[in-house]
Amino acid sequence: MTGDFTRAMRRLIGHCTAISVGTGEDRSGLVVTSGVSLSADPAQVLFCVNKGASAWPLFRRYGCFGWSSLGAGHQALAQRFAGFGGVKGADRYDGAEWVTAETGALLLKDAVIAFDCALAEMIDRETHSIVVGEVRAIRLADEVSALAYWNGAFRPMEG
Repeated sequence: MTGDFTRAMRRLIGHCTAISVGTGEDRSGLVVTSGVSLSADPAQVLFCVNKGASAWPLFRRYGCFGWSSLGAGHQALAQRFAGFGGVKGADRYDGAEWVTAETGALLLKDAVIAFDCALAEMIDRETHSIVVGEVRAIRLADEVSALAYWNGAFRPMEG
């Protein structure tokens, strides 16, 4: 069933979000396609992260994270944050400009949408945790493109 489930999930289209967590050399990140809004008041978002991911222990350690929604031009960054080619930890941040948000989280400077989040809750289930973030600040870019993940590949979408 696991193989069929994985193949089925790849057929769902998902927007790509780079999640950043940690500081200095003690930082990592990942790409999620499971990110959604949880509530508008208070403003909260959620996504799922594998407990085996290098970023997983950093969420509780730092208590904040950056949510940077990726545009059509961010395919190389998405590949780094997904660990393509064995890229890990702080090296995932290379080749892009980052700004430090109010909580201390890093946000992609040219993200289509960026949320500065405080960790509200982590709910552990089987192999993954559901991460809930309270949005502390929002940055919106003028760009209206998106980067999607579908059928095992990143795909740019222009507006």
